[in-house]
Amino acid sequence: MMKSFLHAFSGIVAAVRGERNMRIHVAAALAAIVLGAWLGLDGREWAEVVICIALVMSLECLNTAVESVVDLASPGLHPLAKKAKDCAAGAVLVAAIGAAVVGCIVFGPKLLNIFRVRGC
Repeated sequence: MMKSFLHAFSGIVAAVRGERNMRIHVAAALAAIVLGAWLGLDGREWAEVVICIALVMSLECLNTAVESVVDLASPGLHPLAKKAKDCAAGAVLVAAIGAAVVGCIVFGPKLLNIFRVRGC
């Protein structure tokens, strides 16, 4: 069982090291965590943020897996290979847009309140 976790962790590390977009998602996740701690999110808000982070990063890992398998199975250009890769990337994009919307809903009012209090 521990070996399975090590393999899974290895996959996450490979995605972070090998995929620029995954590093961007990690940076965005860290920024959201720091901002959430600074703003004092409540339990429900933390749950929303964590679910969004997990969803986007999971889909980015799946996108990386799809791209790798497609490249292995179809090293040349093929319309179905393109479709598979584009759809996997599209899934990440949908989740990232959704996470951005959730971020605006969770962080927006708190940030606006801070700026109102400070007179900005």
